[in-house]
Amino acid sequence: MPSATVNLVSKCTIFPSEKSSPNYLRLSVSDLPMLSVHYIQKGCLFTRPPFPIPQLISLLKISLSHTLTDFPPLAGRFVTDSDGYVYINCNDDGVDFVHATATHICIRDVIGSIDVPHCVKEFFPFDRTVSYRGHFIPLLAVQVTELADGVFIGCAVNHSVTDGTSFWNFFNTFAEVSRGVKRIVRQPDFTRDSVLITNSVLKLPADGPKVTFAGDAPLRERIFSFSRESIQRLKAKTNNQKLNFDGEINIVELIAKQSNDHLKIKTESAEISSFQSLCALLWRAVTRARKFPSSKMTTFRMAVNCRHRLQPKLNPLYFGNAIQSIPTYVSAGDVLSHDLRWCAEQLNKNVKAHDDFMVRKFVGDWEKDPRCFPLGNFDGAMLTMGSSPRFPMYENDFGWGRPVAVRSGRANKFDGKISAFPGREGGGSVDLEVILSPETMDALESDPEFMQFVNGY
Repeated sequence: MPSATVNLVSKCTIFPSEKSSPNYLRLSVSDLPMLSVHYIQKGCLFTRPPFPIPQLISLLKISLSHTLTDFPPLAGRFVTDSDGYVYINCNDDGVDFVHATATHICIRDVIGSIDVPHCVKEFFPFDRTVSYRGHFIPLLAVQVTELADGVFIGCAVNHSVTDGTSFWNFFNTFAEVSRGVKRIVRQPDFTRDSVLITNSVLKLPADGPKVTFAGDAPLRERIFSFSRESIQRLKAKTNNQKLNFDGEINIVELIAKQSNDHLKIKTESAEISSFQSLCALLWRAVTRARKFPSSKMTTFRMAVNCRHRLQPKLNPLYFGNAIQSIPTYVSAGDVLSHDLRWCAEQLNKNVKAHDDFMVRKFVGDWEKDPRCFPLGNFDGAMLTMGSSPRFPMYENDFGWGRPVAVRSGRANKFDGKISAFPGREGGGSVDLEVILSPETMDALESDPEFMQFVNGY
């Protein structure tokens, strides 16, 4: 692997192409807890464009300026008023744009090794920057890094300003504008009139909050890829269904089973989703790998989108954080003594139950005790699932084709942090970015139940 040095060519500030009307957006009960976490760092790896790099840099600067006109909060800064409420001041102070080179690094260096190589961390600005810093620095930075045979476009966005849904809507829009699209269809919604807007004040130390996990623990980071066929096999196994020879669930057999066994169907009607099946598979494998005594309590946290769970529903393009973290607690003994379906059912039950009432309950509980989100693996037995295979990561075509890969920076990484991405081939394929201690990762890689579903095994 070549040395990971990335050289800075230039850095400048990009402003919205049109002046924003003065506006203050209040941070919500979903935004405020993120003040103690790192800026989101996600980006896309592309083949080299069929035109000169200076032309690309110029195109991206102009496109970013136009995109910011539709996303004015990203060009603003945080302000805290005398009562302690935090707002985004849409003041057009601008965002950072960085041009860097690493022409000794090839695409195959980035995607060809088992572990994600260290050089990827250098493809992002604002390394390990805490979101509270948005009072003093830009809320968004874009870095374009030239490689020997490719280009990496990396974004760092303040996590108190966006969740994954908002982030990828911005990134997709940026790509569309670069491609020459004149009218933005997926206009972000900046309304602030939902139950998420609170009168409670989050009290913070004078120098701002600190991250709640150790940033220097030894970790391994690996992408595990699951094909559409593999995911179908896993889902069928979880739901006790048979696949036909094409890898599809045998519908005729399923209908016959249901008509002959209606009593059983009543008690087992909840079909477990592909994603919950995958989460259960990972939960079991990591619990085995960590070698806990059976009495040890394990936690599987899933971030869920609340936009469609609230009544009335939020706009799907509501801009900001509208996520809540749902924990499922099960002892190591129960995780390992039950089958895959049972583990998936525990997750399914909690996600299904997270309706309008539960979203509001989470809001009410936070308002009684406003606090930053405790991100980390505090007892060594936690898994935290973020991102989503539904996010349109591979739809970021800037004018010369879809990404080769999606990668993230060093932000918010600790033992047990998992991120789900769509697989590049689409069709229900999934990539899991898995962060574990080296010894746990080694054990996971030799776990037959887990690895039988991983591409290439």
